[in-house]
Amino acid sequence: MTRTLIRGGRVIDATGERMADVAVEGGRVVDVGAGLGGDEVLDAGGCVVAPGLVDLHAHLREPGGEQAETIASGTAAAAAGGYTAVVAMPNTEPAADSRSVVDFVTARAIAAGRCEVLPSGCITVGRRGHELAPFAELAAAGVRLFTDDGSGVQDPLLMRRALEYAAGLDIVLAQHCQVDRLTEGAVMHEGECCSRLGVPGWPALAEELMLHRDLELVRLTGTPMHFLHLSTAGSVELVRAAKADGLPVTAEVTPHHLSLTDELLASFDGNYKVNPPLRTMADVEALRVGLADGTIDAIATDHAPHSPETKEQPLDVAPPGMLGLETALGVALAHLDMPLARVLAALSWKPATIAGVSDRHGGPIEPGGAANLVVFDPDERWEVAPARLASLSRNTPYRGVKLRGRVRHTLFDGRPTFRDGAVAT
Repeated sequence: MTRTLIRGGRVIDATGERMADVAVEGGRVVDVGAGLGGDEVLDAGGCVVAPGLVDLHAHLREPGGEQAETIASGTAAAAAGGYTAVVAMPNTEPAADSRSVVDFVTARAIAAGRCEVLPSGCITVGRRGHELAPFAELAAAGVRLFTDDGSGVQDPLLMRRALEYAAGLDIVLAQHCQVDRLTEGAVMHEGECCSRLGVPGWPALAEELMLHRDLELVRLTGTPMHFLHLSTAGSVELVRAAKADGLPVTAEVTPHHLSLTDELLASFDGNYKVNPPLRTMADVEALRVGLADGTIDAIATDHAPHSPETKEQPLDVAPPGMLGLETALGVALAHLDMPLARVLAALSWKPATIAGVSDRHGGPIEPGGAANLVVFDPDERWEVAPARLASLSRNTPYRGVKLRGRVRHTLFDGRPTFRDGAVAT
C-alpha cells in the first residue's frame, strides 16, 4: 500500500492544534509527528490540515435533474471544496421515499468515489405532506436524516406523528421552516427593498411561525430535531431560548445567509434568488452571533445547482438556489470573525455528529483515525470564476468576488480526491 505523507502543515481538530506531518496508509492515519516519511508527498507548507468538511445539506439532483448536476459532478465539487461527506437532499425525481432511490444514490456515489454521500429520506411520501414515508425501511437502508426540504411539513398533526414515529428509531428529522400560505407568490424578503422594487415579499414570520410550532412539538414529544437553513434574527432567538430550556435541537445556517443581503436582488439577477430568501444586514449579523455563541451548530451549503437557462428567466419565474460546495470555506473565512477552530467545528466535526458519521468524519487526526482530511491555505485570496468550478452549473452568487481560504488537497478514505487545485481522476 502507498504511504501518503502530508508534510509541514498546521493540524487543527477538536483536540487543538499543532505543527506536524500526517502519514496516511490504507485509508487510516498511521502517524502524526515531525520528520515523517512517505511514498507520496503532499505539500502542506503554510496550510492547515483538518478533518474533512461535512455538509448537512446538498442537492446533487440525481436522479431526475442531471442537466443541472449529477452525483459524479456534485461530489467533484465537494472534493474541490474540501468535503469528504455530504448529505444529499431527497427532492429528486423520483423523491427519496423508497429504498430503491436511496440504494441508487448510494451506488452512484460509491462509483464516483470522491466523497461519502449520505442520502436523506423524505418525511412524507413524495414530499407531498399527506402521509408519512416508511421511516423504518429507509433507516434500514442507512438513512439517518429525514426531511421534505424544499417544502415544510404544513400539517402540525402529521409532524407530531412523524416525531413520535422517529422516537423509536436512530434518526433525525430536519425541517424546512416555511408556512406556505405566507409565501405564495413571494420573490424575496419582505422588507424595505422588496417594497422599493415592487415585488411580492417573503415575511420572516413564515419561517419563524413553523420553527416555533416545531420547537413546541419537540417539547411535547422529546424527540430530537434539526432545523435547516435558518435565515432570520427571530429564528436565532427562538433556537437560543429552546436550547436554554434543554430541548434536543440543532440548527444550521448557510454561507450565503452569513454574507449576502436582500439588497442584491435590486439587480434582478436570479443568481441571488434562494429559499429562504436573503434577508437584511440585521439578520446576517444575528446569524453570525448565533453561530459564534453556539446557538447555531453548523454551516451547511444548501448547494442547489440550476442550469443557466432556468436562472436567466425573470426573477419571479427563476427557481431559487445557489451553488455552495466549492465556496463555503472561502465565504466563511472571509466573513466570520471567529477563531479558525470554531469555523472548522461548524464545517466539520459538529455536522459530522448531527449526521451520525463522527466515527469516520470530523474526528481527531491521530493514528488509527479515518483518513478523511482537508488541506487548505487559510490566507490565500482567490476570485470565484464560475467557468472553473467543478459543478455542472454556474449559478454562484459570488461571481468575481474575492474569498479567503483555498483548498489545496482533499483526501477521502486516504486517497487524494482533490490535489494541487484539481479534481483527481
